[in-house]
Amino acid sequence: MKTNGTAVSAQKQNTGQGGSHNVLLYVAQHWQLYVIFLLPALALTIIFKYIPMGGIAIAFQDYNPFAGILGSEWVGFRYFQRFLSSPDFLTYLANTLKLSIYGLLWGFPVPILLAFLLNRIESKGLKQKIQLVLYMPNFISVIVLCGIVRILLSVTGPINMLLGSQINFMTMPEAFRTIYIASGIWQGAGWASIMYTASLSNASQELKEAALIDGANILQQIKAVEWPAIKDMVVIQFILQAGNIMSIGFEKAYALQTDLNMGTSEIIATYVYKKGLLDGDYSFSTAVGLFNTVINVILLISVNKIVEKMNDGKGL
Repeated sequence: MKTNGTAVSAQKQNTGQGGSHNVLLYVAQHWQLYVIFLLPALALTIIFKYIPMGGIAIAFQDYNPFAGILGSEWVGFRYFQRFLSSPDFLTYLANTLKLSIYGLLWGFPVPILLAFLLNRIESKGLKQKIQLVLYMPNFISVIVLCGIVRILLSVTGPINMLLGSQINFMTMPEAFRTIYIASGIWQGAGWASIMYTASLSNASQELKEAALIDGANILQQIKAVEWPAIKDMVVIQFILQAGNIMSIGFEKAYALQTDLNMGTSEIIATYVYKKGLLDGDYSFSTAVGLFNTVINVILLISVNKIVEKMNDGKGL
């Protein structure tokens, strides 16, 4: 029996190697077909992803749209020094970091908790209906969402009617971050829970049944059975989100911005937009954007290294 088993294993191994060889041989014989399929995607990636990287040179030039990149004067790090020495630099940096870090601290656990709660619902029909309600806000555009927020929080809006007050929340600098983060959680938490819900489907049912037999409560079941199933996904998502702390899109912050809440709503992204597109200071805005990107890359690498040390060498 042992000899037969060894022979079968060897036969399977040879079959697998032979199958791989046949696939490689087929690809080598019909390489033109694969080039035709890959060429459009490769061309689009090069044109829209890699070639625009040459525009980074604008950050080191006194860019003149008429002279172009090749004809503009090279000024080195002048615009970086200008931004770093600006009296508003620390304000914009602090606003960006506070908005991102508070959003990460408050928003990151919510999808995980939703996934745990959804996993407790045994009725498939009820679970699907709840998921539909949770996923729907994700398909609302940012501008529409900001319009809804402005209407709800206006002086004559439903919130003030409910509270019996006439507070203009959109003009309060201290309320901006709460509004921004809360609306973001409402819009994206349900959709973000999909990955964790899918990971929980891989949790061992045998272990879950054994935990129930041993009398484990809900928290003990989550710790022993469900958490190990989503741990790797949580780590990956945390690294990615922590590495994008500086990458706040300007659309939402700009749409919720008013003249009276500029003290907390003006972030690096909105500053770049105003300088680059509204004021036409292309070199300066590119330098600020490049500074933002470099900080993001440093944060991503640093967070990944820290998580690797804390998670038995497992990171991205």
